[in-house]
Amino acid sequence: MTAFRTVTVDGSGVHVMEDGTGPAVLMLHGSGPGTTGSGAWATTAQALGTSWRLVAPDQAGFGRTPVPAGAVGGLRLWTEQAAGLMDALGIEHYAVVGHSMGGAVALALAAARPQRVTRVVAVSTMGAPGAPLSADLDAIWAAPAGPLGARDMLRRLVFDQALVTEPAVDARAAAMRAGEAAFASLFPPPRARWADALALPAQTLAAIRAPVLLVHGAEDRVTPIETAALPLLGHLADVRLHVFGRCGHVPAIEHPHDFRRLLSCFLAGDAVTRRPV
Repeated sequence: MTAFRTVTVDGSGVHVMEDGTGPAVLMLHGSGPGTTGSGAWATTAQALGTSWRLVAPDQAGFGRTPVPAGAVGGLRLWTEQAAGLMDALGIEHYAVVGHSMGGAVALALAAARPQRVTRVVAVSTMGAPGAPLSADLDAIWAAPAGPLGARDMLRRLVFDQALVTEPAVDARAAAMRAGEAAFASLFPPPRARWADALALPAQTLAAIRAPVLLVHGAEDRVTPIETAALPLLGHLADVRLHVFGRCGHVPAIEHPHDFRRLLSCFLAGDAVTRRPV
């Protein structure tokens, strides 16, 4: 049963959605304005059922989780907060699923907590060394709160424009307005520096020993596969890549059934056999 609560991490509150029981899976959302843990993952969590204990926080600066006093948003804060959240919940071992910015956080967490993180799924991920800021991500980070900004952002996120419905635009616009003040502090111009700050050094990526599944859309314009996913294949010790055709930046929405089946199989350890290290 889905539950929401606020967990104190290093003296600051983190809003969390939890669902299910069993092996733990930390689910980390991306960076678009109006994004929250529940908004990004509720449908996937519901469809996965109760086989896993799913933990989906609002990361600092998003949803109901503020940036801690005296801190600034960024990869280090999000990684440390994710690790601290799982410690506060008393969860010793867990898989991590991250989308876009959340993928970079997932990879950084796997490098920082090699004895804790069991598997990583990085979806439409950022984090590749040297990956430039795409024009579409720049526009998404700059999107104004409201229907026009929400519609433009959703059109950039998906390949199938039929998914940009009026209810989807209205819901995203409302979420953007609710989080407008906090989000404004995260990615001010010039925004290329924030993409650079989410890139992981080659030595950090090489230190990851957990099996990693990269999931990407072939038509992703926000984090193009050529600069986002393909370079990671040469840096990660235990990695595989699944590409969805006719898919943009959000495979969980654009190919929900296939995405959930792929995710379930990998989390269960049935998709691959881990190579010795």
